[in-house]
Amino acid sequence: MELTALGLLVLGVLLAEPVSRALAAARWPARDPVGGLLAWQAVGLAGGLSLLGSGVVFGLAPLGPTLRVATPAFVHALSAGGLPPQLDVLHLLALIAATVVALRLVGVLLAVTFRTLRARARHRDLLDLLGTPWPAAPGARVLDHPVPVAYCLPGLRSRLVLSAGVLDTLDPPGVRAVLAHERTHLRERHDLVVLPFVAWGATAPFVTGMVCAQIAVAALIEMRADDVAASRVAPKELVNALRSMGGAAPAAALSSFTAALEHRLERIEAPPPPLPVAVRVLVRLAAIALIALPTVLLLFG
Repeated sequence: MELTALGLLVLGVLLAEPVSRALAAARWPARDPVGGLLAWQAVGLAGGLSLLGSGVVFGLAPLGPTLRVATPAFVHALSAGGLPPQLDVLHLLALIAATVVALRLVGVLLAVTFRTLRARARHRDLLDLLGTPWPAAPGARVLDHPVPVAYCLPGLRSRLVLSAGVLDTLDPPGVRAVLAHERTHLRERHDLVVLPFVAWGATAPFVTGMVCAQIAVAALIEMRADDVAASRVAPKELVNALRSMGGAAPAAALSSFTAALEHRLERIEAPPPPLPVAVRVLVRLAAIALIALPTVLLLFG
């Protein structure tokens, strides 16, 4: 099992740093944002399984040839009121380190989720108090504010918000483009796509690859929403709408507009050619294989 643990550690480190940096710098995800998001999900999940699993596998190595054999032996020893005598200090430290990192990651994820849900609940209450339902777009609310702002508030009771400035500034196709963009965020739950990477970044902010992942995923969900909106209206209408909006959005909202707005506008006006079908299929198969690799090593290695 020591070799399996070493393999998992190497895989985890590679995914957390050089692979994440390379994927963040790659240009092909802009040609297939859905495939890029799947690739990032695979990198994040496989990297987490590998790094945490390496400590567990190494720590339990003296108890059996595989994790399926060693884990019951470890649990049996704990239930008997003690630690297995086969475990020395080094193996115990590996188990402790894996446990601490796992608890830290879960704790950060829960804390971020709790803070986000609480902020959204307060924001939702304010919107229900101050916003006016807009019959022309079911589920949308209009805020009486002259600055053109549009955003969505995800969740089980999601909200789609427009300011009065949007309706005054944009023509009907532009409003439809903005609504299509925001509804894509809500429908595809992009807030949940970003959340694990926020947790990873908060858990290990010193790892550059984690920061790159968070930024890249945020950019890709905007590209995906832009693509859907551009398929509903003329790309020129979407560009004009986004430029008029200026990128403003309240805190605690999943903003449609980022610091990379100009890059997004260029991409909408001159969209890159989509990846060939065979390549898109290969990206998805590679994502599945990447997740399967540490899983197989943990179960059978």
